[in-house]
Amino acid sequence: MTDDLPAVVAELEHLLKLRTIPFGMKLFERREDMEAIPKIRRPQAIHTLDQIVGQASRLGWTVGITSEDLVGAQCRAVVGLGEAKTDAWKSGRHMTGVWFSTETAGVNERNVREWLAAQAASGYVDYDDTDGRFGLNAQQRAVFVDEDGPAYMGGGFELAAEMFLDEPKVAEAFRSGLGLGWHERCGCLFRGTERFFRPGRTANLLDVWLPALEGVEAKLKAGARVADVGCGHGGAVIMMAQAFPNAHLVGFDYHGPSVEHARAAAEVAGVAGRVRFERAAAKDFGEGGEFDLITMFDALHDMGDPVGAAQHMRSRLTAEGTCMLVEPNAADSLSENLKNPFSRIMYSASTMICTPVSMSQEVGLALGAAAGPGRLTEVARQAGFTRVRRVAEESPSLVLELKR
Repeated sequence: MTDDLPAVVAELEHLLKLRTIPFGMKLFERREDMEAIPKIRRPQAIHTLDQIVGQASRLGWTVGITSEDLVGAQCRAVVGLGEAKTDAWKSGRHMTGVWFSTETAGVNERNVREWLAAQAASGYVDYDDTDGRFGLNAQQRAVFVDEDGPAYMGGGFELAAEMFLDEPKVAEAFRSGLGLGWHERCGCLFRGTERFFRPGRTANLLDVWLPALEGVEAKLKAGARVADVGCGHGGAVIMMAQAFPNAHLVGFDYHGPSVEHARAAAEVAGVAGRVRFERAAAKDFGEGGEFDLITMFDALHDMGDPVGAAQHMRSRLTAEGTCMLVEPNAADSLSENLKNPFSRIMYSASTMICTPVSMSQEVGLALGAAAGPGRLTEVARQAGFTRVRRVAEESPSLVLELKR
């Protein structure tokens, strides 16, 4: 194990690539493996070894994936219990259940011992059987503790919790076809969304996405006027304010509690005097003003009327202004997306969150999280943008530069 962050991230990427192969498929990769299993029963309708291998592999794949999904669903609840991390958890120092029985921790020792055992069974913490202690290694800290790091996954667990909590509401939306508004969701959606997207934004916004836009960095340094539409808890606005002290930034969101949270976050970050957060929808923000840069992060596909929202963004740009759209990195077809391991998360989140949110609004176009570059470009063209360019193509997100 190493504390060197690049090495940690590289190892995580390697592990993720390995995980894209369902383990059940490995049961019968070779005929010799199949022939070595003596008690395989040949179904009456199947006559060739290849057919047997195919059927057994498909069954192994289904059982394997289903087992992992079931374990993942259970682990989501267990991991969530540890969200209030202590300093010892964050440091990775080894700990036992006895340590947690102190008044400072405020939790029951027996419950925590069982919780740590569950984490160890998932590989989320290490267990040393020589002294009965648990702890976090560098990789585990990167995934569960470092909220600003590129490998942090805590926000994803919180979003998964929201999907479970709001499942009855989504089920009713399926029956009614009326959707389920963003503001009607459990509060962990708003917090989880900010935490889920923060690692990608931290790794790419300042170093990859903004530099890829034509002339935008120079404008930001000189004092550009910037609007972030659908700003949520304000993370992107705060990050840009810290990097570009001369820029004038305002975040817009129709969800009042998120706007209040963003204002508080700006105070904590020390940029409250240089940013504003206002309650406004995507089709009526910034009336009477023009902006050099308008950003929208992973929100256009949630709009009921994305064409109308894009039209309004275009109307609020200066003549040489730029709109930057950041969206999930999907392809233009379902068949292509199904080759992407991330599609499981993308389509599941879109089913439970994005599509019902869009359907709850006027028009209700329901682009879905996997809209893809072709559909998004079509929306931009319909809104009147004459120049649409994909930038930062090596980025884990889909980034489009729109010009009037």
